[in-house]
Amino acid sequence: MEQYVVTISRQFASMGRTIAQKMSETLGIEFFDRDIVEATAARMGQSISAISDVEESTGTFYLKKKYPFNMGIYSISDEVFYVQKNIIRDMASKQSCIIVGRCADSILKDFKNCLNIYIYAPYEARLYNCTHDLMMDEKTAKKMIREVDAARTNYQRKYCPEEKSVFDNKHIMIDSSQFGIDGSAAVLSQIVMERWKK
Repeated sequence: MEQYVVTISRQFASMGRTIAQKMSETLGIEFFDRDIVEATAARMGQSISAISDVEESTGTFYLKKKYPFNMGIYSISDEVFYVQKNIIRDMASKQSCIIVGRCADSILKDFKNCLNIYIYAPYEARLYNCTHDLMMDEKTAKKMIREVDAARTNYQRKYCPEEKSVFDNKHIMIDSSQFGIDGSAAVLSQIVMERWKK
């Protein structure tokens, strides 16, 4: 069986991370998300919360205010990206795995066996997921959808300027509201198995 990598990009509250977890169980491979933050913190000698703050604040005034380094306004965010880029490439080279977010599809574009997935859902479905599955109140949910989507868009524009839309460098796009978490994971896992588990 060939070694392969699945990357998953997603809209906030489309349940992409949970779908990735289910896929990893079905396929019997690791999935990496928060592990990348932990590895980055260890390599940079920073706390996990500090790295998370940088990830969530890329390109914002908050980042400029919190990390006013002499090397340049966004030097800390750039350093985090390049450390994570090396970590992602290390993970992908060692084993079959699923990598969630962090421009992994662009970072691994030269990898032969890579399947890039984008998971999305209509706004109302994502709002429902926030209030029912993620246990947020509606006001917080609306704020989170707006802010996290914007942060992810800014991150992608900053570090993957060659990608002009969510369609670029994606092989599969799936509306998770049409299939649910289990159904989406099953459909995507079946595609992976048919492609590589022969």
